Amino acid sequence: MRLRDAAGRVLHLGYCTNVHPAEDLHGVVGQLDEFAVPVRERLDAGVLGLGLWLAAPVAAGLAADPSGRRWLRRELDVRGLEVVTLNGFPYRSFQDPVVKHAVYRPDWTTGERLSYTLDLARVLADLLPDDAARGSISTLPLGWREPWDAGMAERASRRLDELAKRLAGIEAATGRVIRVGFEPEPGCVVETTAQAAARLAGVDTGLLGVCLDLAHLACAWERPADALRTLREAGLPVVKVQLSAALETDEPAALREYAEPRFLHQTRTPDGGAADDLDEALAAGLPAPWRVHYHVPLHMRPEPPLSATTDVLRQALAELVGQGACDHYDVETYTWGVLPPAHRPRTSEELAAGIAAELAFARDELRHLGAR
Repeated sequence: MRLRDAAGRVLHLGYCTNVHPAEDLHGVVGQLDEFAVPVRERLDAGVLGLGLWLAAPVAAGLAADPSGRRWLRRELDVRGLEVVTLNGFPYRSFQDPVVKHAVYRPDWTTGERLSYTLDLARVLADLLPDDAARGSISTLPLGWREPWDAGMAERASRRLDELAKRLAGIEAATGRVIRVGFEPEPGCVVETTAQAAARLAGVDTGLLGVCLDLAHLACAWERPADALRTLREAGLPVVKVQLSAALETDEPAALREYAEPRFLHQTRTPDGGAADDLDEALAAGLPAPWRVHYHVPLHMRPEPPLSATTDVLRQALAELVGQGACDHYDVETYTWGVLPPAHRPRTSEELAAGIAAELAFARDELRHLGAR
């Protein structure tokens, strides 16, 4: 979906397809019919935006096949779908029974991560709508924090320099600007916006910047206005925003039904208490309140004493839209399949309805801020 802010700037709103498990091109196209088209129809949207997730083998195959990219673009067009952003964080197997720390591999010290991201950039250059100003790709914040030493930091820095150089080459060859945003996340080398400013100092800010995930921002207990000021003063652009909400509570025992084996649910307290997963936090008995990296549907109101960090999302949106700081907004709730049974969709139709409700919530929030 497209909206315009009060200054007339186009805002792209879509949902991230990493909620779906497709790991081959046939599956990717199949999920368009199973989910994306029904979501678009429920929203009565002429065009629906997708934050497409392509596993590394799919991206590599498309990057080497211009006719395949043209075919995928046609498949999107005929369904009333468009892609201005790709999620390049998970490399592959993101909906496996157990993901946990595997999502951070390969990291930015490796050639595999660089190659995957460049494959995505080549694909996106051909998928972008003709009138889109730019494309964006989100990626992991360099890597998990352990192990991470000076040698790894130096190798990652060289990869980022090569990334910017190659993105500039894609722009020269295609005329399309593709930017990559590094996504601060609890437990990673870059966990906060202050760490982003420090770790990404010296990068080519014309092509590299930050992907701001609003659940991660909340779990770091960052105030949106302060976080955006930090990035602005560092000269780091917000390339992309992932619209997400985390869990919060003063009574941690109520979170037990959310402890599950697939994803990592980093837990943080405002005074610096930290655990790398929810079950570890429960065992350690961290002092309350807690915020937990567990993406909950944007329109969902968890049962008390649980709540969602929706207020942080609203504060961040007000700052972002007011400053004209970003034009790519992606709803990213990949946890539908691991929600407690009472909240978990049982059919494709129920999942499509839930995604549509999230997008309607996000659209209404943007409209409240003056977007039309």
